[in-house]
Amino acid sequence: MVTELRPIDADHHYYEPLDACTRHLDRAFRERGVQVVEQGTHKLLLVGGRKYRFIPNPTFDPVIVPGCVELLFRGQVPEGVDPRTLSAVERIHPEYRERDVRLEVMDEQGLDAALMFPTLGCGIEQALRSDIPATVATLQAFNRWLDDDWGFSYRDRIIAAPMLSLADPEAALVELDWLLERGARIVHMRPAPVPTSDGRGRSFGDPAHDAVWARLAEASVPVAFHLGDSGYEMFAGAWGATDYFEPFKAVDIFSRLLVSDRAIHDTIASLVVHGVFDRHPALRVASVENGSDWIALLAKRLRKMANQHPTAFAEDPLETIRHHVWVTPYYEEDLRKLADLIGVERVLFGSDWPHGEGLPRPLDFTKELHAFSADETALIMRQNALDLLGGPPLGG
Repeated sequence: MVTELRPIDADHHYYEPLDACTRHLDRAFRERGVQVVEQGTHKLLLVGGRKYRFIPNPTFDPVIVPGCVELLFRGQVPEGVDPRTLSAVERIHPEYRERDVRLEVMDEQGLDAALMFPTLGCGIEQALRSDIPATVATLQAFNRWLDDDWGFSYRDRIIAAPMLSLADPEAALVELDWLLERGARIVHMRPAPVPTSDGRGRSFGDPAHDAVWARLAEASVPVAFHLGDSGYEMFAGAWGATDYFEPFKAVDIFSRLLVSDRAIHDTIASLVVHGVFDRHPALRVASVENGSDWIALLAKRLRKMANQHPTAFAEDPLETIRHHVWVTPYYEEDLRKLADLIGVERVLFGSDWPHGEGLPRPLDFTKELHAFSADETALIMRQNALDLLGGPPLGG
């Protein structure tokens, strides 16, 4: 089943070229930011002088086949099949890096528009967390590459999310003004404590960030908290597991269990508990590719806190979430349960294409909507993304 108007995919990705973080990088940060180095016949990245473990093959050639590990993420690996054999790679395709070719593929996929997020870029802030000036310079460079190659709103169909760090609040406000001038429709922030120079970190609800939240609310530009390296492996390290995130290696099951979806749980909690939405009632945020099972647990905990400390909350915290938070769930989750909790108007369609754990064909997502009416399906597949973004219409 598809909607009459073509869907809007709220979770698409590109694969960055090697110079995404260096093309516009201030020369003063050439050794403190990102460096491309050769190791024999291979290329790798150094970030802050250390090997960038988040993406071990920064050329993305070969790259994983879209959706090839879907059965693994559904928990439906056939009996007797080694899950490792499901993964497959291929030569990189032009649509992963060229916006006009991507539009042609989106037409073939039946998509009107897509929100576009980083792949390599989702680990940069964590890798540079101890060097805030280098973080600022590198993300600025990344955003200027993104503007070059994709644009922030290309033909009103490709909505690319620039990255914004709040580690330096004043620099964040300057960067945000530049992004808004260039037509950014959404910005991406890492779901994690905001890095500080003393290494302790800050909540998103710290008043130091209010000028940024106010500017975003005034401009009607939402924030997307996309899955990435949030640094939460440090908690696994306290239990003797690996204390850094390194994908494509043997899975540390205990580490995955400990970390799971805690970063987005804590991020949204900080916004609610520390009053960001009370001070900035027009602010909208989205959780992208973090799943949705964490929301019920967060709502339960927040309501308990509200019962115990009623003066600490301006309203029922679940209502606050319902007013301000949109969610792209994992396709294998209970989507009806999510919609009943936060409202069907806050559920987004996201395919994670072309990543291996995503859907091989974005509109396969509609197969998960058997518990929804036609009107509800239309909301999830298109209208909810428009409501999140606000502003001018997208696509056709």
